[in-house]
Amino acid sequence: MKKNISGIIVECLQGDIAAQQDIDAVVNAANAWLRPGGGVAGAIHRAAGPQLYQECKGLAPIKPGQAVITKAYNLPNKYVIHCLGPVYGRDEPADKQLADCYRNALRLAEQNQIASIAFPAISTGVFGYPIREAARVAIKTIVEIIPELKSVKRIRLVLYSTSDLKIYEELLQSLYS
Repeated sequence: MKKNISGIIVECLQGDIAAQQDIDAVVNAANAWLRPGGGVAGAIHRAAGPQLYQECKGLAPIKPGQAVITKAYNLPNKYVIHCLGPVYGRDEPADKQLADCYRNALRLAEQNQIASIAFPAISTGVFGYPIREAARVAIKTIVEIIPELKSVKRIRLVLYSTSDLKIYEELLQSLYS
């Protein structure tokens, strides 16, 4: 599903965040130390190769809501933007910290003249954020920041499962139709 919001394409699709060949920057749902791990962080680090972690070492640790940018190495993208999402039920206010991830990643994309960016569902895996609540925060934040964007022309939300994709599509359709 695609929506054109003030000249910027916002789209949802099911797929692998580490295989977005037509996107300039992918977002890593990182841990505080920017290490390889499971889920999104594991997939991105495996695809990028060991040079990614070497660059990340000098940028860690980061706090919930923060974002940092690195090269993408062996990924088909130019950049990786690493965001630390909140652990649901522990890091508060979780909704503000999650919104900060999207906002800060998009601001970094602007600063680096990035035209397209792909996000996973940040914090919804082992960090336990309920998918519907996370989707609402993500979509609301993205739409709020669109008026500030000049370089970014495409924002892709890449969902791992069909059920997650349906939730994001429903919210994007109902909130911004």
